[in-house]
Amino acid sequence: MADSRPIGVFDSGIGGLTVARAVNQLLPHERLVYFGDTAHLPYGDKSTAAIQAYSVKICDLLLRQHCKVILIACNSASAAAYELVREYVGSKARVLNVIDPIVEQVGQHYSGREVGLIGTKQTVGSNVYRKKLDRLDRDIRLHALATPLLAPMIEEGFVRGAVSQSVINTYLSDPALEGIEALVLACTHYPLIREQIAEYYQGCVDVLDPSHTVALALQHLLQTHSLVAAPAERPPQHHFYVSDFTPSFEESTRLFFGQEVNLEHYPLWE
Repeated sequence: MADSRPIGVFDSGIGGLTVARAVNQLLPHERLVYFGDTAHLPYGDKSTAAIQAYSVKICDLLLRQHCKVILIACNSASAAAYELVREYVGSKARVLNVIDPIVEQVGQHYSGREVGLIGTKQTVGSNVYRKKLDRLDRDIRLHALATPLLAPMIEEGFVRGAVSQSVINTYLSDPALEGIEALVLACTHYPLIREQIAEYYQGCVDVLDPSHTVALALQHLLQTHSLVAAPAERPPQHHFYVSDFTPSFEESTRLFFGQEVNLEHYPLWE
């Protein structure tokens, strides 16, 4: 039995589009409703209580759109609000975060090794990756570093050039990341600068982009719970909401999906 209801995806801004794009490539028949909370970005320097409040408001909108799955495409919100969102949504929709799939991937491939992680202050400060990896008991030694300038830099379009390269090099040369064999990009914005990060390491460190891993986890969830949409003749019309209209978001969305996008302004608080 096919399920044509959409998949809801949300993030603080354009970062979650890296996940949405991977989902769109892997599951081209699934319709997406994307919410970028551009009025409150970045989430990484917000309190847990604030992120939880934003997340619940966004879920209200996604549930009104009859989403069958809500994908929290943001590490900060996954760390701060996943359990609350699951409880809040209840049986109305399945909920997926971006942390568990990458933890599973690291657990499978990096037992007994040194693994680095870069993310927002909220994600790193929550210690959520360390706790989940420790629970796997695979002797994975995690080197985590908060990199708060990266998400705002990416939102402002600094993804190629001297400014971004200087900031990236400064963070990656931090002693906290010394001796790592893999680096988890624990913010959905960071795949947009994956090339520069990979260039810095010159093939000596595996740079782990969570986007495809999360898309595979979503595919598995849809198949397990019989929520897969039926193939259609035409590609589905995705819908994009923002809490604060920004031309850069519209441009990024168009670039990511290679089509004109229907961008709607939806303030979380009137």
